[in-house]
Amino acid sequence: MDGFRFRCYPTEAQAQTLRQWIGCQRFIYNAKVGEDRYFRRFAKSALQLTGTPIPIDQCYAQFKTEQTPFLAEVPGVILRNGAVRWKQAYGRYFAGLGGRPTIKTRHGRQSVWITRELFELEPIEDAPRAYRLRIGTRKFPVGELAFTAHRDFEPPASLHISLEAGRWHVSFSNETATEILSEKAIAERLQQLPIEQLEAATLGLDRGVATPVMTSDGQRIVASPVQQQRLAQKERRRKRWQRKLARRCKGGKNRAKAREQVARTYRYASDVRRDLAHKAARILVDEPRHQVYALEALQVQQMTKRAKAKPDPERPGHYLPNNAKAKSGLNKSILASGWGQFKTILRNKAARAGKLVVEVPAAYSSQECARCGHIHPDNRPSQARFVCQACGHQAHADINAAQVIAARGARWVADGHVVAKPKKRCALRRTTVGPGEAEPAGFTPRTPVENAIRRCRGNTSAHRSMKQEPPATSQRLSR
Repeated sequence: MDGFRFRCYPTEAQAQTLRQWIGCQRFIYNAKVGEDRYFRRFAKSALQLTGTPIPIDQCYAQFKTEQTPFLAEVPGVILRNGAVRWKQAYGRYFAGLGGRPTIKTRHGRQSVWITRELFELEPIEDAPRAYRLRIGTRKFPVGELAFTAHRDFEPPASLHISLEAGRWHVSFSNETATEILSEKAIAERLQQLPIEQLEAATLGLDRGVATPVMTSDGQRIVASPVQQQRLAQKERRRKRWQRKLARRCKGGKNRAKAREQVARTYRYASDVRRDLAHKAARILVDEPRHQVYALEALQVQQMTKRAKAKPDPERPGHYLPNNAKAKSGLNKSILASGWGQFKTILRNKAARAGKLVVEVPAAYSSQECARCGHIHPDNRPSQARFVCQACGHQAHADINAAQVIAARGARWVADGHVVAKPKKRCALRRTTVGPGEAEPAGFTPRTPVENAIRRCRGNTSAHRSMKQEPPATSQRLSR
C-alpha cells in the first residue's frame, strides 16, 4: 500500500466550509460513541432495553433532529462517512488493533474523510505532476482545491483532508504497484549465505538519546546544526506562549491564537523528526553492501512510563522522593528521538528494496565487548567511552553497542529466529450492516439490509420511586 500526503492551500471560504465538514463528521462520530456507551451501560440494567442487541452499525439518521439543524448544511455523505469511521474503529477493536472508539476533541489534528461522490481528481494536460482537484456537489460546492504533488500517483477512491497547526494536507493511499517480498521470504534467502558473509552484510543500529542513531560502521545520524538551533528556539518560544496561554481566558480568540502558536512549535519538531528519519533510512537502504539492519527490541512505551509515587511508611499521606522530574525529562528526550518512527520508516523502505530489518534482544548490549564478548558494568566508564576490562578494547560506546547488535542480528537471521508476525488490517469500507451484535473481524453480513434497532432512551418512568408522595401532598405538608 502506497501512501501519499500533499500540502494543499484552500481559500478562506474553502477553509471555512472544510472546517464545517470536519466538525459535522466529528459530531456524528462522537454521537455514535455516546450511543454505544449508553447501550453498553444500560443493556443489562434498564428494563426497556432488556434483550435489545447493542447496535454496531452505520445508522446516523437518529441524530438529525430539531436540535441539530447544522447537520442539514453539509452533504449527507459527510455524515455517513462519520458513522463509517466509527464502524471502522470498532472493526479495529475487534481485530485487536486498538481499544473501543473514544470521543474526538476539536483540538489537535482534525480531518474529514471524503469519498468519490464529493470530489473529482484529474491530471492537467501538458503539465507534469499537476492535477485538478474539485470538491463538493452542485448543492454544496467547495470549488477547486489547490495542492502540490511531489510524486506521481493514481486517482484514489477516497481521500482525507486534514488540518493541523494551521497547515492543510490532502492524503490518500493506493495499492502498491510493485511486488514486495515478505519478511519470511527475505529471511529464507539470507539464511543461505555463510555466516561470515551474513555478518559483513549486517548493519547494527544503536538508538540513543544523545545520538538518535549510531551505526556499526561509525555513521552518526543526528539533526543538522541549523535544525538543532531552531529546535532550541522553538522550545523557548513554546514556553513563552504556554505562559501566555495560561493567562488567557478560556473560550476566547486570543487563547485560540496562543494555542495555535504552541501547536506550531510542536509541528516543527515533528517535521524535523520525520525528515531526519526519512533521509537517514534512504541513505542506509541505498547502500548495496547492507542486506540486514539490526535494531534493539526497545519497549518504548514501557520505558517512557511516569515515575511511580513511593508512599512514606513513617509519615502517612506523604511520599518519598522518586526523581519524577528527572524521569520526566528522560521520557521527553526519548520521545523526541523518534525511535519508533525511524524503525517503521526503515522497515518500509527496506522491504521495498528486498532487505530485512530485525530486532534483537537489547540486554547488556551496552556492556558487552564487540571484540571478545566480555560483559561487565565497568566496561563503560562514561556515557561515550567503552573500555573492555578483559581484552582492553577501546571504542566509542555507541559504536561498540552497534557492533554488538550487528553480530546478534547476523546470528539471529542465521539461526532462523526471524518470524514474520501476521498483519491485522481493517480497511475503510462502506459495508452493509449485519446483525446488531459484535461481529468478529472479517465477518461478512448475510443480508444487505439494515436491522431495525430500537434507539429509545430507556425506561425513564421506572427511574422514579413508586413510593414518592404526589407534589400536592408534599406542598400541603410543607405548609
